[in-house]
Amino acid sequence: MRRLPVRALSILLAALALAGPAAARGEKAGIFDYYILSLSWPPNWCALEGDARHDDQCDPRHDFSFTLHGLWPQYNRGYPSYCPSIQRPPSRAQTAAMADVMGSGGLAWHEWNKHGRCTGLTAAAYYAKARAAYDRIVIPQVFRQLNRAVKLPAKVVEQAFIEANPGLTPEMITITCDRGRVQEARVCLTRDLEPRPCERDVSRDCRMPDALMDPVR
Repeated sequence: MRRLPVRALSILLAALALAGPAAARGEKAGIFDYYILSLSWPPNWCALEGDARHDDQCDPRHDFSFTLHGLWPQYNRGYPSYCPSIQRPPSRAQTAAMADVMGSGGLAWHEWNKHGRCTGLTAAAYYAKARAAYDRIVIPQVFRQLNRAVKLPAKVVEQAFIEANPGLTPEMITITCDRGRVQEARVCLTRDLEPRPCERDVSRDCRMPDALMDPVR
């Protein structure tokens, strides 16, 4: 086997260190360390993808603020996905019942299939836990009333969540961006749904000074 030059090897190792958390497919369900509660900003997602898909949550009759993207089991390094599970998949009625907080039943199905299986819970218990986690985090009122597009430092979004949720610290929440827009707020929680510090592989805050937030419709 040909040896890599020392400089090439150091560049490769640096790139691996900067890479995002690795997904482990097919790991044993129920074995994980903590959760990420992922909250999505629908106006931005609709502008980038949802409108083109004619997704129902982007219909003007809705006025979603931050919605539940998912409750993701995590390892202290990386995360499991698509775990084999003895639990029955959710029914159409169960996924449809999550649309009020997730925006669509289709997303609810996807989240169960990729993440929910790995919790070891039944579909009903997983959805109940995801809803309970969502209910524990207060969405800052300013975002519920956003009626015009604004550009702001992503750090301001984080600070608003911290002020609205006593006990939440900067180490427990990460704001992500996508194509110049605020994408998600991700809160790290214990398995009992108490806020806890995020591990280093998910603590990658968006540092944009002028991230766009489209208005609530």
